[in-house]
Amino acid sequence: MNTAAAFADFRTYPLISALTGVQTLADRVLVRWADDRVSPFHHQWLRDNCPCPQCVYTVTREQVLEIVDVAQDLMADNVSIDNDGCLAVVWQDGHCSRFDPGWLRAHAYDDESRAERQQRKPVARLWHSDLQLPVFEYQALMNDSDALLQWLLAVRDVGLTQVRGVPTEPGSLKLIAQRISFIRESNFGVLFNVQSKADADSNAYTAFNLPLHSDLPTRELQPGLQFLHCLVNDAEGGESIFVDGFAIADALRREDPESFKNLCEIPVEFRNKDRHSDYRCLAPIIALNALGQVSEIRMANFLRGPFDASVEQMPRLYKAYRRFIAMTREPRFRLIQRLNPGELWCFDNRRTLHARNAFDPATGARHFQGCYVDRDELLSRILVLQR
Repeated sequence: MNTAAAFADFRTYPLISALTGVQTLADRVLVRWADDRVSPFHHQWLRDNCPCPQCVYTVTREQVLEIVDVAQDLMADNVSIDNDGCLAVVWQDGHCSRFDPGWLRAHAYDDESRAERQQRKPVARLWHSDLQLPVFEYQALMNDSDALLQWLLAVRDVGLTQVRGVPTEPGSLKLIAQRISFIRESNFGVLFNVQSKADADSNAYTAFNLPLHSDLPTRELQPGLQFLHCLVNDAEGGESIFVDGFAIADALRREDPESFKNLCEIPVEFRNKDRHSDYRCLAPIIALNALGQVSEIRMANFLRGPFDASVEQMPRLYKAYRRFIAMTREPRFRLIQRLNPGELWCFDNRRTLHARNAFDPATGARHFQGCYVDRDELLSRILVLQR
């Protein structure tokens, strides 16, 4: 079978169930599967998704056809199951379409098929202070694609991982970050150095404690992944603190639904300014996706501008904001661990809030390097590795 002609993308689709029958109606085709499921496919949907070389460029696997160029009342002239088990459609205008049964089942939109797909989607594994931290070895991640995939799945689903055995030479972080994809540069550079300095342009570059926060909430799109690599850590203090922002949002939704709603709906402005730049972003602290699930936490009190809300909203916003901050301080949510030389954190910056205890620079040196990679790059790399 010519699979390139049967489906239009670079993925493969297992044959879950074979096609056993077809029926043509006025505006759709009904297909019956070997497991007795019946899936309707509207004529326009089938024509829109025709994978033939006239409709999809075979090199890029991107669509060429625009559905507006097809008659709105186009109907199938003949529908059958061909010798390869594919759905074959001959349209009234003479165009022929052929659909691989694995691809067709994977994209069926009857209620049962859609529910199955929803159940198969990755689900964030919420965690608390008793998290069994996923730990990985540097050499395995650099040399073994299976180990790399397991690490990236943990980053995606748990949102916090540690890697050990990383070289402590400055710049070593770049190599492991690039195992995922290219690094996202910011005004702090490609790699940024986290160490105390007199002319600091961020509270991160001081010795005092940093409260729980996400990095760069001042950007329209916060960085997806953050890496923090320990080169030297001889100073007293400076322990890393993490909370699962999704777990806190979930608890807030159950324990104080009004405050949860207000943090989803009332935007807050975050600002990051220094001598050479001035970034600002107005967005809710809790973002929901199209399905109403928490998809992002945006928080950094030290980068927050004055609240700008209506007179009626202001007390509700302060109540919700105070409750959220208070929850980040509850021991049930907090994981605290010191990072040693040769270890790094990799975490979902749009989910996992991080903090640092104060440290005493007089007791020894402390030097971390960090960088960012967007979440889209993580998800793309996972899909490619899973092929």
